[in-house]
Amino acid sequence: MERHTRQRQAIYEAIATSSRPLLPQEILDAAITAVPRMSIATVYRTIKALLDERRICSVFLPAQNPRYELAKPGHHHHFQCRHCDRVFDIEGCPGNLLALAPRGFVLEDHELILYGCCSDCALRQTTVSSRARLRRSAPKVG
Repeated sequence: MERHTRQRQAIYEAIATSSRPLLPQEILDAAITAVPRMSIATVYRTIKALLDERRICSVFLPAQNPRYELAKPGHHHHFQCRHCDRVFDIEGCPGNLLALAPRGFVLEDHELILYGCCSDCALRQTTVSSRARLRRSAPKVG
């Protein structure tokens, strides 16, 4: 039986309160505010225990380290920002993907990952490009 320590609670809360799947380092960064002397090894041990208990689940993306989120009922997909590398949940599913499978194939499961620019990065890019436009259009002094 797993002990319920302050570290374990802080790690679980970091995952539970996040609006997106987190990497182990991101979990540590969030949990360390509640328990300052926590190590990454503690995070990995706790992740394993929470996975075994099915309280959290892994999110696997191609060529990426796994991220972790609360285990929740229902099917959903993910969006990965190509600028900051963060991953976000997308609720729901686009529908009948069976029609995409070649004739005679049996579809058993699927995972859909959208890639693009998250709202934070899009805002940053808009702000940076606006400043650049202002600099180019500003009258030269001198």
